[in-house]
Amino acid sequence: MATTDDELVKFEAEGALPLPPSNEEGFVKNEGARIWYASYGAGPAVILLHGGLGNSGNWGYQVPNLVEAGHRVVVIDSRGHGRSTRDDRPYTYHLMASDVLAVMDHAGIEEAAFVGWSDGACTSLILADQNPKRVCGVFFFACNMDPSGTKEFKMTPVIDRCFSRHRQDYQALSATPDEFEAFVADVSKMMATEPNYSAEQLAGIKVPVSIVLGEHDEFIKPEHADYLASTIPNAELVLMPGVSHFAPLQQPDLFNREVRAFLERIE
Repeated sequence: MATTDDELVKFEAEGALPLPPSNEEGFVKNEGARIWYASYGAGPAVILLHGGLGNSGNWGYQVPNLVEAGHRVVVIDSRGHGRSTRDDRPYTYHLMASDVLAVMDHAGIEEAAFVGWSDGACTSLILADQNPKRVCGVFFFACNMDPSGTKEFKMTPVIDRCFSRHRQDYQALSATPDEFEAFVADVSKMMATEPNYSAEQLAGIKVPVSIVLGEHDEFIKPEHADYLASTIPNAELVLMPGVSHFAPLQQPDLFNREVRAFLERIE
């Protein structure tokens, strides 16, 4: 379906594949923001939550694949990201989790599996912890649950290309297209201080969880992934060879295969 893009050259120039025509899309008002979502296909619901500074268009390689597998696929632009707006409050993962619940209520989704990427993974796991009846499983890709899990940041050409694409998309989609630098600063404050889950909190998570990390992830320590997998009850650990923090774009076939295997396991 998709060629590999390990260096994100294609992503910087063109973005991911365009999202297909949706069954429904629109905005949901919640906590001072208008949250954009779109729904595709029919079947058991899967909600895809993108990473920090990105938007739902980053899932262009995943949506058609999961629709083909018989799922209703929902994408959501996190508050302040993509088409979604925000108010003056600082970003928090718990606030973004409340946005997801508002979309689920509006779209008539009682329960869903979650595929979370980076910040989206953290939001997904918070939902699993606080609203387990709404979450049937979490595919937790490339994220930490406390500050000790992150590596010291080092800019690379791949990260720079991803950042360039994020800037272009923000300027094209956002209601505040001239505020990209402020947006990055505000999201970065959240990333630097959250999440702060304890081992006890992680041990209380009851839904099926797959902890997934690329072999060359630029941001997350592999030992943190080990810790999460050993602390969350019955979690499995999946290491993806040859990819980094951007596996859904770099090698979509590999990523999609692991997501579908997880969904089959929890159904």
